Amino acid sequence: MPNARLSRPSRRGILAAGGALGLGAVLAACGDDSAKDSGSDSTQAAKKSGPWSFKDDRGTTVKLDKVPANIVAFTGVGAALFDYGVQVKGVFGPTTTKGGKADVQAGDMDVSKVTVIGNEWGQFNIEKYAGLAPDVLITTMFDDAGTLWYVPEESAKKVAKLAPSVGISVFDRKLDQPLQRMYALAESLGADLKADKVVKAKARFEAAAARLRKAAKAHPDIKVMAGSASPDIFYVSGTDLSIDLEYFKSLGVNFVEPTEAAKKASGGWFENLSWENVDKHPADIIMMDDRAQAIQPADIDEPTWKKLPAVKAGQVIARSPEPILSYDKCAPLLENLAKAIETAKKVS
Repeated sequence: MPNARLSRPSRRGILAAGGALGLGAVLAACGDDSAKDSGSDSTQAAKKSGPWSFKDDRGTTVKLDKVPANIVAFTGVGAALFDYGVQVKGVFGPTTTKGGKADVQAGDMDVSKVTVIGNEWGQFNIEKYAGLAPDVLITTMFDDAGTLWYVPEESAKKVAKLAPSVGISVFDRKLDQPLQRMYALAESLGADLKADKVVKAKARFEAAAARLRKAAKAHPDIKVMAGSASPDIFYVSGTDLSIDLEYFKSLGVNFVEPTEAAKKASGGWFENLSWENVDKHPADIIMMDDRAQAIQPADIDEPTWKKLPAVKAGQVIARSPEPILSYDKCAPLLENLAKAIETAKKVS
C-alpha cells in the first residue's frame, strides 16, 4: 500500500490506495523467511490427524485430508490467527516497515518467523509461495465479488492452482461479524478457544462494546471524524462500508459523513479534501489512519490541520482501518474510542 503506483485507478486499486476501508492515497498503493511454531503445538496436534473443511464467505467449502499445516495468509489474517495460537508459514501484505520493524498490521506476530512473499501492493512472489508447499491461502475480501485481498489480479489464476483459498469478508458488515468468522476459522485450525487468553480477550471485547455504547449515549453531541492523510489530500471516511465504523455507528457513535456525491465518486468509501478545505466537516474527535501508508498526525505540517479545533484540543486518536480480526486486538480499538468520547470537550 505505501509506495507502489497503479497504472489506472481501478475499484480494487482505489480500495488499496485509498485504504481498504475508504482511506489513504488514491494512487499511492501498497503491494520477503519461514515459521514452525507459536507455542500452540498442542492445539494444532489435537486435530491434525482428521479431515478438515471450512466454508468461507464466498460460499466455497475447502476440504482437506487433514488440518492445514502450511498456511499462507494476508498479514493481518496471520496476525489474528497468531493471537489464537495458530502460526502461519508465510504472509503477504504490509509486514515490515522500511526500517525492518513489524508493520502495524503484523500485530504481535514475529515477522522473523514467517516467509514474506510480498510486502507491498502488487507484490506476490509465486516462486516463494510454491516453495512453501501451501495447504491453504487465507485472506480477507473487500468487495462482494469475492476478490481475494492482496492477491494480484494478474497472478490470481496461478496462485489458485497451487492451493485452495479461504476468503473472510470484511465488506459492508459490522466488525463483530468477521470477528466471529475468524474465531470459527481459528478453531477449525486447532485453536483452543477455551484458553485463558482467548476467553479473557473475548470478554474484554464485549465489555468494551458496552462501554462504547454507554459513552456514545451519554455524549450524543460529540462528533467523530475518521480521516487519513496523504501529501496532497485529506480523506474523510464514510461509515457505510467500513467494518469498524459500521460497528461503532451501530453502538451509537455520532460520525461525520462525507457527502453522497463525494462517496459515489470513490465507490462509496470516502471523500477527498484538499488541505485548504480540511475544515469542511466540524468534528470534536478525529480518528486517524494508523497504517504505514498514511502520514501520521505528528508528521502533518499543514497549517490548516493545526488550526482544527479537535487538533488544538488534543482530541486526535488512532484508527485501524484494517483491524486485526482477533478479540485481543479489537477490544483496545473500542476502549480507546470510548475513552476519547468520555473525555472529549465539545469544540465543533
